Amino acid sequence: MSQTLALTGPTRRPLSPGELVDWHHHDVNQLCYPLHGILEVATPLGVWIVPPLRAVWIPAAVPHAHRAHGATEMRTLIFPAATNPLGLRQPTVLAVDPLLREVIAALTAEDPPPRQRRNLEHLALDRLRHVSALPLCLPWPRDDRLRTVARILADDPADSRSLADLGRVAGAGERTLSRLFRAETGMTFPQWRAQMRIQHALALLAAGESVTAVAAACGFPTPSAFIETFRKALGTTPGRYVAA
Repeated sequence: MSQTLALTGPTRRPLSPGELVDWHHHDVNQLCYPLHGILEVATPLGVWIVPPLRAVWIPAAVPHAHRAHGATEMRTLIFPAATNPLGLRQPTVLAVDPLLREVIAALTAEDPPPRQRRNLEHLALDRLRHVSALPLCLPWPRDDRLRTVARILADDPADSRSLADLGRVAGAGERTLSRLFRAETGMTFPQWRAQMRIQHALALLAAGESVTAVAAACGFPTPSAFIETFRKALGTTPGRYVAA
């Protein structure tokens, strides 16, 4: 049996800057795409940042919440739980090529004629089988001591304290925290902090902040250091990203 889409419920939703869609879950799979703006998706497993030209796959039954950074228009394709072209069981950020972008826009615009809709649905499924997953997740730790460290840094990404210094606040030694970061997030502490800073930077860029201001707010020693870290994470510079 061929896989089909079931576009039920709202597929277009404008979100004002900072607007929160509180915790909920669905019995269907979702592909959420910000036509403009940046979408933040939180689940019990972590936080995903979804900039333009990216989408996030949210599997059925996964509790999640959304937050908009900048004026955001969320477009959503809704799939039956059995329709999973990539076989994804966890939320995943995906690259969206120009063709898939246009297909999503067409399917979530005014209701197309039935034959055109079927053609677009088949094209969407075909393109989804070929997209690339992107490392735009910030895994959220479970251990209370790690969560204390994570919350301190999420509240102030420019905080430059070492893991040893943060451990004194959290009540654990540097070695213990370092081991737990690897075990619970799959990242070293420096990797986790860099990813957290990039996520914060994306939100600030969406709000119109300059590269220099974002670098300082996110704790990078120089704008050049920020640009290089951003390029390694997203494959482009902040300036080109903003202009895209």
